[in-house]
Amino acid sequence: MKFSATARSVQGSSASRRLRRAGRVPAIVYGGTAAPLNIELDHNEIYHAVRKEEFHASILTMEVDGGKGEQVLLRSVQWHPYKQQVLHVDFQRVDAGQALHTKVPLHFINAEVSPAVKLSGAIISHIMNEVEVVCLPANLPQFIEVDLADMLAGGSVHANDLKLPLGVTLGLHGTNPVVAAAVVKGGAAAADEAAAGEQPAA
Repeated sequence: MKFSATARSVQGSSASRRLRRAGRVPAIVYGGTAAPLNIELDHNEIYHAVRKEEFHASILTMEVDGGKGEQVLLRSVQWHPYKQQVLHVDFQRVDAGQALHTKVPLHFINAEVSPAVKLSGAIISHIMNEVEVVCLPANLPQFIEVDLADMLAGGSVHANDLKLPLGVTLGLHGTNPVVAAAVVKGGAAAADEAAAGEQPAA
C-alpha cells in the first residue's frame, strides 16, 4: 500500500494544532540509520487508510514530497478522545535485511462447521485477535488464519497450534496463550464466570 506525505519543518504543539485545523495530521518516521523525519499527512486520506486492517500489518510505501518511495511500517495511531479524528501517527523505517517484531491480525475460519458448534452448540470465544510475530519484511503476512474446523466443545487453540507462513515465528517469549476456546452455554466455564461476578455477602 502507498501513501503520500509532506516534509514538516515546523514543530511544536501550536504548529500541530494549526496543521489539524487545516485538515492535516502531524506524523513522524523513525528507525534505521537516518534521523527521525517529521512529516504531515492529509487527514481524510490517513483516516480511511488506518481503518483498513491491511494498513496495520503490511509494509507500506511512503512517498515524501513526490520523491522516491520508502518502506515503512505503521507503529501507532493517536486518536482524539471523542471525535473521529486522527491526531498523530508514528511510522518505522523498514530494513529488508533486519527482522521485524510486530503484530498481525488473526482471521478465524470454519467455526460454524466445527463439532463444538454443530454438535454441542458451543460458542467460540476469540481470546486473542492479533499475535506478535518475528520475520523479515518480505515474509510479513497480512494476517494469520486460525482454522477451527476440528474444535470440540470445551477445547481450545493455543498460539503454538497456529500454522505460520514460511519464515515467520511467534514473538511470545516462551508463553503459549490461548487464542480461542469453545465454551458450552451453561457449562463449567459459564458457571465460573457467573461465580466470579458474584459479590461477597456483607
